[in-house]
Amino acid sequence: MGPDLLTPVLLVIALILIGAAALQYYYSKVLFNLRVKEREVARLLEEAEEQKEAKKREALVEAREEIQRLRAEAEREIRERRAELQRTERRLAQRDENLERRQAALERRERQITLREQETGRLRDQASELVEQRRQELERVAQLPAEEARQMVLRRVEEECRLDAARIVKAVETEAQEEAEQRARKIITLAIQKCAVDQTAETTVSVVALPNDDMKGRIIGREGRNIRAFETLTGVDLIIDDTPEAVVVSAFDVVRREIARLALENLVVDGRIHPSRIEEMVQKARAQVEQEIKTAGERAVLDVGLSGVDPELVKILGRLRYRTSYGQNVLKHSVEVAYLAAGIASELGLDPLIAKRAGLFHDLGKAVDFETDGPHAVIGAEIARRHGESADVVHAIGAHHADMEQESVYAVLIQAADAISAARPGARRESLETYIKRLETLEKLGDSFEGVEKTYAIQAGREIRVMVKPDRVSDDAAAKLARDIVKRIESELEYPGQIKVTVIRETRMVDYAR
Repeated sequence: MGPDLLTPVLLVIALILIGAAALQYYYSKVLFNLRVKEREVARLLEEAEEQKEAKKREALVEAREEIQRLRAEAEREIRERRAELQRTERRLAQRDENLERRQAALERRERQITLREQETGRLRDQASELVEQRRQELERVAQLPAEEARQMVLRRVEEECRLDAARIVKAVETEAQEEAEQRARKIITLAIQKCAVDQTAETTVSVVALPNDDMKGRIIGREGRNIRAFETLTGVDLIIDDTPEAVVVSAFDVVRREIARLALENLVVDGRIHPSRIEEMVQKARAQVEQEIKTAGERAVLDVGLSGVDPELVKILGRLRYRTSYGQNVLKHSVEVAYLAAGIASELGLDPLIAKRAGLFHDLGKAVDFETDGPHAVIGAEIARRHGESADVVHAIGAHHADMEQESVYAVLIQAADAISAARPGARRESLETYIKRLETLEKLGDSFEGVEKTYAIQAGREIRVMVKPDRVSDDAAAKLARDIVKRIESELEYPGQIKVTVIRETRMVDYAR
């Protein structure tokens, strides 16, 4: 082999060796990468397994928490159901007790009827024996025809039976009346025992204390601008007199008076008294009073236990917190009437919810009777009707002072509960002298007109009835007299609400038969 041929062969061999080395290197590298990837895959699989276990443990914890939550909800629901069942059982027990009392009363009446029937049967037997005896005696002594003797005996027996029946009926009526009176006293006593409400004294003025008399001049302001601004914004009369260190706020509208009192007290404390500051304080006081009105109405509804009451109705009810009647707080009086009415309704087997709603809302009209003409009962009934109360509730409100005809038992019930609440000892603290003076003033005013025979003030001064002489006052003159009396009352007296004037002209024809 020559040198020329050896060189290419060596070159080929070298190339083959280089290629083999390169191939070996590539193979080793691929094998290394493959092992690295296998370790990476193993690590990823291990991490995935760990994450799987962690998620499994987390899911297990969440499942346990969910089970505990569901168990707590189930236990709470069970407790609520158990409480509801207990309340239902108590209601059923009370209903069973009422039914047992009624059944006992029915059994007593049934026994009485049975005794009366037995007594009637005995009397009938005695009458038959007496008839037979009288017939035989008449036939023997008088030798009368049997039919005529029978008629005579029957007439006498009939008279005797009627007398006996009249005595029995009178005894039964007396017993029933006594039982009814005892039952009524028991019902009223139970209803009164269930409630006790504090009262506050009636007033149409509020007194604001001042730190010194110099504050009066600051309240009046230059040329009276402060007091004019205050009275214009609040709608009250501010009385500044010689009373030391005091200013009187006067108004029939109790809400306006309360707003004015709060605003004036805040102004006195603040010390900066000028029209813009007065307006700011009045706005704050109005917001505070409105919130107190809402809170008072909601508390009254909650205390009585009503639901589904219109929010606007609650606000109107809350205004009664600042209203008093003869020393009795009207809102507390309304709550008390609701309790009384519900108690009486339960004893009589009526719906206590209807009685409770009518009792709570029966004086709604007093919250706005300064703004609207008409009796407060009729005004309150219209308010309740507009805010979705039932027909029974509306009628009971409107008829509780007989301003409209009483067509349901609930109207009579509310009238009775209202009278009980107002008449119970300590409910009203108006002095007897003040009460009599108001009635005497109305009666004297009516008697001062020509042709009036007698004037009577009734319904605590809310109505006067004028009896006129028929020979001196005609029907047309009676109508004019009513208008004249109304004008005199409006011009000379101060009073809340309205006063009803009724002129009565009666002609009697009397003759004697000789």
